[in-house]
Amino acid sequence: MKKLSSLASLALALLSASSLSAQSPQFRQAEWDKILEAAKKEGKVVASIPPTPELRKLMEIAFSRRYGIATEFVPARGGAVVQRLVSEAKAGVQYFDLHIGGTESVITAMLPENILDAIDPYLILPEVREPKHWWGGHIYIDNAKRYIYNFVAYQTVSLWSDPNQYKSSEFKSFDDLLSPKLQGKIGISDPRTPGSGSSMWSYMHYIKGEEYLRKLVGQKLFITRDLRLLAENLARGKIAVTSGIGYSEFQPFIKANLPVAPLPVPKEGLYISGGYGHLTILKNNPHPNATKVFVNWLLSRDGQEVFGRGMGVGSRRLEIDTKWLKDYGVIAAKDFLTPDQFYKYENQSEEKINKVREPAAAFARKLLGA
Repeated sequence: MKKLSSLASLALALLSASSLSAQSPQFRQAEWDKILEAAKKEGKVVASIPPTPELRKLMEIAFSRRYGIATEFVPARGGAVVQRLVSEAKAGVQYFDLHIGGTESVITAMLPENILDAIDPYLILPEVREPKHWWGGHIYIDNAKRYIYNFVAYQTVSLWSDPNQYKSSEFKSFDDLLSPKLQGKIGISDPRTPGSGSSMWSYMHYIKGEEYLRKLVGQKLFITRDLRLLAENLARGKIAVTSGIGYSEFQPFIKANLPVAPLPVPKEGLYISGGYGHLTILKNNPHPNATKVFVNWLLSRDGQEVFGRGMGVGSRRLEIDTKWLKDYGVIAAKDFLTPDQFYKYENQSEEKINKVREPAAAFARKLLGA
């Protein structure tokens, strides 16, 4: 009798668990419906995003069409907008809800001020929250694994040329950039400030050393923080090679059939980047429900399709097609690496910023002047 009673109890427990499991999707949907309703009452979501007009337009159309919630996107390079976010937070001003961009300025300026919200509670929809949809599962690149969420991972040459002046067959090594032919013909994104320029500079600093960088600077580089100007100068033939920018900056010139093309991966290899594909959420954001809706859209299949196409980068979502990126010098990490290899070669985590990129940036300031 005792054995039968135990079996009956077990069956009842299993039945209850099954009933709860069957109810949980409905419960999640009911919770989501309340969030949607509250988000529409809040009226909009405010986000700082990468400075790419194509991305802004695509996201505005896709998100508002899907949810009927307005967006206010502020396109800006990370360093400039992060200063504003920190200043406003210190002054008690809550205007922005979230930030999408690189990591260097977030790690060096935002994390120490304790102004970021933990991201996990914002991941609600099963297709976003469940790790099985993501190559490598959920990846946070801050040491606490809570505040900076990575949704993009790829390798890009970040070296482009005007084929009329410098053919891809001429480039096999970073040493080839020291050719007399390229003196006065190389433009780079300023490595003294956070961004793609410091990414490439820090990799060359790590792989080739300081003496190499001194020789490179001796090539009479065109150095600018204006990424659009850098891309335009290459497209118009004013320079022959650029370093520190990629597909997203060259999109309008590619569409205009101007002579720009990625150079091949050099023999020294390249780092793996998350680029602008990182999400941070501000504490006490003014539109918390609209923020939840936007975050779940951004990290959904639809949102990742839009971001990937708009920026020309490789999403970590497993069902997103990223093979087309190879035509533009970009390879999604999931297409050729294991997650363990990603952690070895990435250059945007809190650990890598502190150990690799900050020393390289300090050398750039010393060499080029503050």
